[in-house]
Amino acid sequence: MEAFKISTQLSTLLDCYPNARHLIDAAVNGGEQSKVAIARLWLSEGIPYAFKNKPALYESVRSWLGTRLDVDPKEINLTGSARIGQSLAPMKLGTSFGDQSDMDIFIVCKHLFERMKTDFNLWSYQFEGSLVHPSNDREKRFWKNNNYRRPKLIQRGFLDSTLVPNHTAYPTIKNIAQSMWLLKGKLDITEDAPRVKSASVRCYKDWSSYVRQMVVSLS
Repeated sequence: MEAFKISTQLSTLLDCYPNARHLIDAAVNGGEQSKVAIARLWLSEGIPYAFKNKPALYESVRSWLGTRLDVDPKEINLTGSARIGQSLAPMKLGTSFGDQSDMDIFIVCKHLFERMKTDFNLWSYQFEGSLVHPSNDREKRFWKNNNYRRPKLIQRGFLDSTLVPNHTAYPTIKNIAQSMWLLKGKLDITEDAPRVKSASVRCYKDWSSYVRQMVVSLS
């Protein structure tokens, strides 16, 4: 029989909201096992930093959003600086969460993923067939890039709601977009709630897809 072992790098992470640079250092130098542990524990469990002073509000937000999107509130979580208090993005590493931060929501739910995929595939078909048109050249460039990335993202098991236009033809995407607009508005008028610039949703097909993508990101 052997005692449990943890990597030296992970043993330095003692806080629910570790310093972003320390967390990245542990991920880079601790190997694959450390990246998986960070993804599972620090990046997807517990009360997010954005709601650390009012945890019950986080649960209220998840319950409300779960009803709107027809998902279990337990499947709803936060990532980015709203999760640990500092950004892990390379160009913003260590930037503190604040009122100019985005609220990046991730949901692990297969049936929501499938509904988003249906909208994504329909939009792709209509775009490629010139049945729907971007409003300007800038949007056209984004659409072309999003359409190009579509098969790879689906294969990797996640989709971002912002990749598909907020049109009535795509009901799941439209509902998410409307829910994000309402969420920001409700937070703005709720006492002691976090103030954010915007909110968005990324949906994963399953937890394996989430962990795999987080390991890639941490690398």
